[in-house]
Amino acid sequence: MRAPFLEAGRIVGTHGVRGELRVEPWCDSARFLQGFSEFYWENGKEKVRAVSARPHKNLLLLKLEGVDTVEQGDALRGRVLYIARADAPLPEGRYFVQDLIGLSAVDADTGALYGKVTDVFPTGSNDVYQVTDAAGKNYLVPAIRDVVVRVDLEGEKLELRPMEGIFDDAD
Repeated sequence: MRAPFLEAGRIVGTHGVRGELRVEPWCDSARFLQGFSEFYWENGKEKVRAVSARPHKNLLLLKLEGVDTVEQGDALRGRVLYIARADAPLPEGRYFVQDLIGLSAVDADTGALYGKVTDVFPTGSNDVYQVTDAAGKNYLVPAIRDVVVRVDLEGEKLELRPMEGIFDDAD
């Protein structure tokens, strides 16, 4: 089952003297987080309301209700903000990284297990999935249609038709 709350980012400091927070986004961009009016602490245990939000360089400047001084903001440094999955619908074919991590990477034709997805790297043109086999060896798989045949979140697997050389290297 997918988690109802997703890690959105970490508070890395304050901005100004009125309690505005600098948030390092753990998603595509600060602009994505700008659209949320509610965030959560502790994986959904406590709701907090956003008064304002705006991108600044690669961070989100976020003003939360009840945080009005730099001292209150400093006390939140290092805390992780969450968003509700229900508030963040994705278009078809897009996935949250948190949902991809841990999927079994299998051959689409034979069902052979290559390993587990252990990381996702954005490269600009397409993401790259890191697949780690049982021996701990890492492989980099481009997240393109020719290679990633199907993402089955319910079945917890990523079906691949890998390009030559990705898994059949001569070590």
